[in-house]
Amino acid sequence: MTEPLHIAQATQPLYLLPQMANRHGLITGATGTGKTVTLQVMAEHFSAIGVPVFMSDVKGDLSGVSQAGGGNAKVEARVTQLALTDFSYQAYPVTFWDPFGAMGHPVRATISDMGPLLLGRMLNLNDTQAGVLNLVFKIADDNGLLLLDLKDLRAMLQYVGDNAKDFTTEFGNVSAASIGAIQRGLLELDSQGGEKIFGEPMLNIADLIQTDSAGRGMVNILCADQLMQSPKTYATLLLWLLAELFENLPEAGDLDKPKLVFFFDEAHLLFNDAPQALVDKIEQVVRLIRSKGVGVYFVTQNPADVPDKVLSQLGNRVQHALRAFSPRDQKAVKAAAETMRDNPDLDEETVITELGVGEALVSFLDEKGRPGMVERAFILPPQGQIGPITPAQRQAVIADSLVAGHYEKEVDRESAYEKLKLRAEQAAVASTQQTEAKQAETQADNGGLLGTIFGGGSGNRGRQGAMEAMAKSAARAIGSEMGRRIIRGVLGSLLGSKR
Repeated sequence: MTEPLHIAQATQPLYLLPQMANRHGLITGATGTGKTVTLQVMAEHFSAIGVPVFMSDVKGDLSGVSQAGGGNAKVEARVTQLALTDFSYQAYPVTFWDPFGAMGHPVRATISDMGPLLLGRMLNLNDTQAGVLNLVFKIADDNGLLLLDLKDLRAMLQYVGDNAKDFTTEFGNVSAASIGAIQRGLLELDSQGGEKIFGEPMLNIADLIQTDSAGRGMVNILCADQLMQSPKTYATLLLWLLAELFENLPEAGDLDKPKLVFFFDEAHLLFNDAPQALVDKIEQVVRLIRSKGVGVYFVTQNPADVPDKVLSQLGNRVQHALRAFSPRDQKAVKAAAETMRDNPDLDEETVITELGVGEALVSFLDEKGRPGMVERAFILPPQGQIGPITPAQRQAVIADSLVAGHYEKEVDRESAYEKLKLRAEQAAVASTQQTEAKQAETQADNGGLLGTIFGGGSGNRGRQGAMEAMAKSAARAIGSEMGRRIIRGVLGSLLGSKR
């Protein structure tokens, strides 16, 4: 069995058991109470035993994992306070990712792989609009049209909107208002940099599950400071990554240690205004992904930010301080205290408001999967640097990455946009040819009739009388509506018809 991970120190060490790490967890606490450092400490310990980690960095503070720590007075004081005799500073292997490609390797998903449910959440669609989006995906699948990037989806929406009557019988009414709402949502997403998120090459989940030459797990850091400007896009992208892990990893059963640990920071964004269908999907993924060897740890301010069905799946708990300045805050503190196994020697509700920075109420699962009795403890200091690294250090890490140069080369292969554009061009050419053929046929018919009327005999070919000149002038006027009206009048007069 893999050695237990020493995460916190109470009157005795508190260990997170690697074989129980895929039973998921929760890290909560108010801003400034030490959640980020706890996240860094846990990531370092997982990496040390060969477990890759994925976590998002919404403030830029986690990049210090890539550099050895040192020179921090608070860290040194905590080492002395906890009498950590085997503590040493060291750097850990890191891969930086960035959906916009500026602070790390690009992270892309295809429209088809994202799917209508997650995309509808990203675009903030109502039920009717989401139904139309589902229909668009269905029509694209039936016609073999790949949806890879935003221009593919725009072309598909235009195609469905222009041919709505053709789909009504089979799929039901396609509302122009719903098509317009989706198009406006795509325009807003594009203004937030959405064009960068969708396309190819799509992120290969296997690239997140890597180890370095020393056998340490790769710490994958998603640079999310810019992405956080669009909270729903941020939450949806992380949920897509989680769903990709669930769909692509094989069943693993009970392992000595996880294949990957996934930290979902700012987890409340995932559930804010989420439709019930999406919450049910999240609960299903969290419940079943354990058997794939993946541990999911939600990081947020209060346990109440996570729905009860999901909360009940999170076995390992670290609760940092909460503030109770209002009746609402007091209820939140009470609810947080009730989510952990009670310790008769602690008044958890009172202690939560008294915890200092780096202190927490900790409860980890034991070897039989039972929640440990909650303890008031200090989180161990990190071995890596606390705080952000310099741009030069970041670029050096990116250049030395295992995937350097692969995702930077964007690919734009033939998909829905190109195929629909070709169809439109072919239809325009066919329409032009058909129009020209009809015009030629009309001219031929009118020319034959005029020749019969004005006599086409061989004796008359060399002579151009007044009647023949008038006929040729009339033929030249055939292309216009007014010309046709004049000809009809002249012919009617010559043939003796009554007006």
